Amino acid sequence: MLITQPHILALDFDGVICDGLFEYFATTQKTYTKIWNQDARENLDTLATSFYCLRPVIETGWEMPVLLRALVLGISEEKILERWSEVARDLVKTEQLDTKEIAKTLDNVRDEWINADLDSWLALHRFFPGILEQLAQIINSSTQLYIVTTKEGRFVSKLLHQQGIELPRASIIGKESQRPKYETLRLLRDSAVRDNPVIWFVEDRLKTLKIVQQQPDLSTVQLFLADWGYNTAKDRNAIADHPRIKLLSLAQFTQDFSNWVDFS
Repeated sequence: MLITQPHILALDFDGVICDGLFEYFATTQKTYTKIWNQDARENLDTLATSFYCLRPVIETGWEMPVLLRALVLGISEEKILERWSEVARDLVKTEQLDTKEIAKTLDNVRDEWINADLDSWLALHRFFPGILEQLAQIINSSTQLYIVTTKEGRFVSKLLHQQGIELPRASIIGKESQRPKYETLRLLRDSAVRDNPVIWFVEDRLKTLKIVQQQPDLSTVQLFLADWGYNTAKDRNAIADHPRIKLLSLAQFTQDFSNWVDFS
């Protein structure tokens, strides 16, 4: 029998459900002025648009202030997109930075903000068009919905609750789990009430999907790259070399599951 919908749907949060770019930039600004306080007088707001466009190059938190530093120093967007690892490495070396200390400072800035004014921090998050309505439909369907994210689960829960989306806390697997996403998918499969459940996973980072693809025991998980998330045209074009990864548009996501994949 042809199955045209998943038993389990796992979704990333930032870049798939929620657009956190405003929060990323605001937190990065605050962190930047702590690390490079001599430049606190600069109007960093003028770099916001460039930062948003370059967000896909970021893999870990410490890179965000370094990205902003690169823009302050006038490094071109083209060079950052094409050679970000090299640019970041050179800046860390030249400016004698400690990536662990940058990450710690960033986390502290975010924690202090959250503790002082949670509402203003939450208000910087936006949901992609049509996403909330689709989530509500999925929750009321036979498909089990899980959110698998590197964001802390408590914040995901608060953000969804604000929008009237009530998802069991156990269905939100966040940063606190301290597991790679492929391991979480494995656990969802193994804990399912049925044998060999059909699992679909939607993520906006190609690298994450490729790592899942490399797990032999997860070969039946259907992988989707969200083309509206934090990825580049290069990423989207690259999936032509990975037949198991399907490019998914926001328009498709907000439709019936049968429109996500060509089942013919």
